[in-house]
Amino acid sequence: MIPLKDYNPTRTTPVVTIALIGACIAVFVFLQGGSRNSVNANAGTREVEDLRFNYSHAAVPQELTQRRPLSDEEVDAQFRSNAASRVLCESRGTDTCYPHKNIWLSVLYSMFLHGSWLHLGGNMLFLWIFGNNIEDREGKLTYLAFYVLAGVIATVAQVSLSPHSALPMIGASGAIAGVMGAYLVLYPNVRIRTLFIFFLVLLRDVEAKWLLLFWFATQFLTSPSSGVAWMAHVGGFAFGVLAGLVWRVTGRGGPTRRPARPIPST
Repeated sequence: MIPLKDYNPTRTTPVVTIALIGACIAVFVFLQGGSRNSVNANAGTREVEDLRFNYSHAAVPQELTQRRPLSDEEVDAQFRSNAASRVLCESRGTDTCYPHKNIWLSVLYSMFLHGSWLHLGGNMLFLWIFGNNIEDREGKLTYLAFYVLAGVIATVAQVSLSPHSALPMIGASGAIAGVMGAYLVLYPNVRIRTLFIFFLVLLRDVEAKWLLLFWFATQFLTSPSSGVAWMAHVGGFAFGVLAGLVWRVTGRGGPTRRPARPIPST
């Protein structure tokens, strides 16, 4: 199921959401190399420049639990080849593969990195559909702080599941999952125009609660070999639900509106 739009108008221009989308696109195109960025795990081939960029900037669970960057031996162990770290590491024969890396800032950097155009496009679509209403309701500064905190908590959740993983974590999906969790609480009955791709391709309007709950449930069906940081999605989503409940109970932000249903097409 792919959401295309929601019937939930905003009162203000979603400046922060637009800025986040623009930043993610700019990082992918100008820093990550855009279409050059690809990983083909099944074929065992990897773009060396992309891996080097990810290891030098993105959050790595093992680095966060050990509170230091990976050594060249630890990169060797990840790829089971000394040749791999010879081309990936900035510095051989030292204690760290990337001696200038700040592992704490890497948690923030990871929220702006993506693995492919499809990865980027999917994340930005979800962020646009669900983020603009949360920004509109809670205000720009609160929304930005919430987004970043959701991404941090998503990272903590994934590290708790795989503390010894030496694979870089990239993508804004943990933070966006937080936005989706808040949307579920604040706008459960808003209808979402959704593209269904099963045996047939269908367009239907679905209430947000069913779409978002279905998405959340599918995270627990993710294959361990898929490379998807599903626990980051779960952690971010759960945080978003809690934040949404707090906002709803305390009455923070604007009213939880009940948007008009779309006019049926003929």
